[in-house]
Amino acid sequence: MSKDDKTDQVIVLGAGIGGLTLALSLHQAGIACRVYEAVAELKPLGVGINLLPHATRELSELGLLPALDAVGVRTREAVFFNSHGQLVFREAAGTDAGYDWPQYSIHRGDLHAVLLNAVRERLGPESVVCGHRSTGVDQDETGVTARFAAPDGTALPSMRAALAVGCDGIHSVLRKQLYPNEGAPRYSGVNMWRGTAKHRPFLSGASMVRAGWLDQGKMVIYPIRNDVDADGNQLVNWVAEIHAPQPALQDWSRPGRLEDFMPAFENWHFDWLDVPALIRSSDAILEYPMVDQDPLPKWTHGRLTLLGDAAHPMVPRGSNGAGQAIIDARFLAGALHKLGVGTEALEAYDRVRVKATTEVVLTNRSNPPDTILREVFQRSGGQRFERLEDIVSTGELQAISDNYKRVAGYDPAALKARPSYL
Repeated sequence: MSKDDKTDQVIVLGAGIGGLTLALSLHQAGIACRVYEAVAELKPLGVGINLLPHATRELSELGLLPALDAVGVRTREAVFFNSHGQLVFREAAGTDAGYDWPQYSIHRGDLHAVLLNAVRERLGPESVVCGHRSTGVDQDETGVTARFAAPDGTALPSMRAALAVGCDGIHSVLRKQLYPNEGAPRYSGVNMWRGTAKHRPFLSGASMVRAGWLDQGKMVIYPIRNDVDADGNQLVNWVAEIHAPQPALQDWSRPGRLEDFMPAFENWHFDWLDVPALIRSSDAILEYPMVDQDPLPKWTHGRLTLLGDAAHPMVPRGSNGAGQAIIDARFLAGALHKLGVGTEALEAYDRVRVKATTEVVLTNRSNPPDTILREVFQRSGGQRFERLEDIVSTGELQAISDNYKRVAGYDPAALKARPSYL
């Protein structure tokens, strides 16, 4: 493709969850695009993530639920425990909660593979171009010119299109181009250790568990694959979180050490799960700091805009990072379909999604769903309780959960009533 080839109307920078969802959505809208990815070869990365009903509604409209059912777990409930294993709060999730769309717990690599396979099948094998690291995007009155480099730093031919969308993650090149003085990601004061292990089903067999609190150690645990062996075991994802004065290095492949976090969870032997045994049976442990960025006032600058973690990196406290990227992609494709492939659509996207995601980013810092655990910890002093209702009412805890659903965009009634983006 030459510099002057204008076949592709949109250049998508980054083949992550947001970029691939955008490509599928643009294709559905009849808008030509191509995805450029920095790495030479796309491989499965990360561990487990959750897709809430507002995200799976969008993937359902792309016809992807059968593929997700083949690799993920339909989450049936969200359950909260204190560090003593006492039940604090339980509520149904996904279709079990009356949504028209499921909630999934899924390996990030499996979700990525579903999206990537769909893009290559629907848009063609050349629709995702690897080994093209963005080095910047220039724009003029008629379009954009994206510059690239190979993995070894060699300059590659520039590409031309009407618009460019930065879907290149928390270290986005396009974000740095638009906001060169922003600075490094903001550390939350919490480090995370993550892993997966084979384990027999626990609780409902499709439960998302949050337990403990950061002052003593907090865990998030849920299954992400069913029937991974002949014994009917699941692949279970776990995340350990602890307050730490210094952040870990920001490298998703950085190995974690048991001795750095295991003491906080050594006594977590519950009747529903032996947490230390689960952790020790993991094949590998990864360490990562919990970071975000202060919300930007604007993502769109002329013919350039941002999407997903490039636009609104958030601390992973509400299962919303991937979900908000998916919603960004669908809203943007809808705006381009309705308003044309130009700056008017980018501005409409900016007006709605900047405001919506800013509220999510700030709520994830202060009052995410695991605020339920914080309230119980603070009111009980981290001790066992005799009767939960003596320290907090179920109504108070339900209000925390309901408020987050409203902020994040998956209040059941509002989600069902909302028109499709595309």
